[in-house]
Amino acid sequence: MTADQIIQTLEQKFGERIKSKNLEALDPFFVVEPGDLVEVCRFLRDEPALRFELLNCISGVDYCEPDPKKVAKAGFEPHLEVVYHLSSFTHRHRLVLKLMLPRWKGDKPGDLPEVPSVTSIWSAADWHEREVYDLSGVWFTDHPDLRRILLSEDWVGHPLRKDYEFPLEYHGIRGR
Repeated sequence: MTADQIIQTLEQKFGERIKSKNLEALDPFFVVEPGDLVEVCRFLRDEPALRFELLNCISGVDYCEPDPKKVAKAGFEPHLEVVYHLSSFTHRHRLVLKLMLPRWKGDKPGDLPEVPSVTSIWSAADWHEREVYDLSGVWFTDHPDLRRILLSEDWVGHPLRKDYEFPLEYHGIRGR
C-alpha cells in the first residue's frame, strides 16, 4: 500500500478525526488529536491491510522561536509535535503519525502537555515516551513508569525545548 492508500483507509475509518495530512513530505504523515491517538494506533497495528507491528521511534519537536526579532518570520505558531514513525514488516510500508500540542497545558508555563501512552499497543513505546518526556517535556498519561531516562531525577527542565536555559552549575560542577 502507498501512503496515500493507507491514509485513505484511515479517513474511511476515522473521517474528520484525521485532522490533516501531507503526502508530499519526505516521510508522508497524518495528524490526529491526542484523544484519538490510542484508537488510531490500535487500528494501525491490528487492521490486516495495515499491520504496523513496529514503532520505530517517537520524537518530540519544539516549534518555538525564542528570538522576538524572528518571531514574525518564523511562519508558525509556537507548539510541540510528538512524531511517531511506524513500519509494517508484513506489508513493507511505513508511515508517520503526528500530534500537534500546545507548548504548555492550558497555556500555563511549566504545566506539561499530556498525551496518552501507546505502551499498551507497542511495548517499545516505553523508553521512547520516557525520552520524549525527559528531553522535550511531554507527559504521557497511563505510562507504566514515566520518569527520566537520560537525565538524573533531580534535573530541572527539558533541554530540547527551545527556551530551555542550561544551568551554569549542577551539583557543584560548572559548565562551560
